[in-house]
Amino acid sequence: MASLLQLEGLRQRYGTLTALDDLSFNVAAGQVVGFLGPNGAGKTTTMRAIFGLTDLDAGTVKWNGAKVSQAERRRFGYMPEERGLYPGMHVGEQLEYLGRLHAMSASSARSAAEMWLERLGIADRTDSKVESLSHGNQQRVQLAAALVHGPELIILDEPLAGLDPTGIDDIGNVLTEQARAGQCVLFSSHQLDQVEDLCESVTIIDHGRLVVSGRVDELATSGARRLVVRVEGDRDASWANGIAGVTVSEVNGGEARLVLSDGVDSESVLRAAMAKGRLTEFVFQRRRLSEVFREALG
Repeated sequence: MASLLQLEGLRQRYGTLTALDDLSFNVAAGQVVGFLGPNGAGKTTTMRAIFGLTDLDAGTVKWNGAKVSQAERRRFGYMPEERGLYPGMHVGEQLEYLGRLHAMSASSARSAAEMWLERLGIADRTDSKVESLSHGNQQRVQLAAALVHGPELIILDEPLAGLDPTGIDDIGNVLTEQARAGQCVLFSSHQLDQVEDLCESVTIIDHGRLVVSGRVDELATSGARRLVVRVEGDRDASWANGIAGVTVSEVNGGEARLVLSDGVDSESVLRAAMAKGRLTEFVFQRRRLSEVFREALG
């Protein structure tokens, strides 16, 4: 049976603040799931609840249909947003130590640590202290720490923050490989372009409530039509202002991204653009994840 994480009716209040408000969703094995929301939406509280690091007022976290216990949590991997490493410890020694905490033998923990450091391109830093590493390499060690014990569920809080494009690709490839191997992978990020490229599904929450959940491809092809138009010499796309049923969603360097209401004839938009100047781009496109996000939050 494929692994499945189930969150059912999670509620959590801190005084007058409602962090989680009857939050329910599932994370199935075999895909990378993006966990999205604005600052303060309840993402970190949700992740902490999965690991039993915060006491819920109500609700249940289940793993494969049963209420999760500490025995199951030993098979989970967590990469927090805040650095969770011992800065003065050597990298290899630290990963081996963390593996031993998950009941691995010394030789198994050492082998796993060496394998992940090699896989993440930092095998030459085994004997370096964490505090001597660059931010990007510390992120790689933090990911290795989450994976060293071979977890079935992997949860990551902002794993791509501060990384250069190579680092983003490397970590993204590892997450994809883990999902294809049958693990559950859930990660939070504000970098929606990377989430869209990496994830098959997303879950968006706001004020502790679920607002959107679904496959990226389905969300991208739903909703109003998106038309991208560029008129040479018109950097602010002023030609599109005032067209009935047309909303200018975004303008970037003269490229206007338009949202067309039902019944709007794209030919009328074409004529308005051509009346302004030479047309260099006119194409329908999918809804971007950033647009899904903004529209979900109203």
